[in-house]
Amino acid sequence: AVGIVEKSKILRPDRVAVGDVLLGLASSGPHSNGYSLIRKVLAVTDASLAQPIGDTTLGEALLAPTRIYVKALLALLAEIEVHALAHITGGGLTENLPRVLPAHSCAAISRASWPRPAVFDWLQKGGNIDDAEMLRTFNSGIGMVVCVPATAAAAVEALLSAHGETVYRIGEIRAADTAEPYVHYE
Repeated sequence: AVGIVEKSKILRPDRVAVGDVLLGLASSGPHSNGYSLIRKVLAVTDASLAQPIGDTTLGEALLAPTRIYVKALLALLAEIEVHALAHITGGGLTENLPRVLPAHSCAAISRASWPRPAVFDWLQKGGNIDDAEMLRTFNSGIGMVVCVPATAAAAVEALLSAHGETVYRIGEIRAADTAEPYVHYE
């Protein structure tokens, strides 16, 4: 893929500020990440792909197409100032979110602020996977994070919802004592 952007519109970590709000866009499932571990859990549990998981089957949950956020995000970028976007791929929130943060900052994330899809509960239980590994390997229900000024958060939520996205207010940016940005889970 090839893209072009005006230099003044490039999203850089220096745009992110303490007090910014983090909005999480719901994923449609594992997306395309963690499938080596998923295959291992399937082998260890000898699970039936036809077994019910939430309102679907395990097989359908694992094969749900990756949600693509481009249309909603292009509409957002055309209307409201966005400080950062983090696509939650392999590495989960733990590794992807710090990439868009400036030094001496952290993303404070409330894990109770969004419902975790049943497929992730099944994977954690079936694979005996600890919380930290789940958050590092899988998106755990959040496929994209949008970082915006607190004053714009409600307008951003409304715009993204109007474009068909499920939006959760998952956290905020805080100052940190260390130079290396990180994610803090509450």
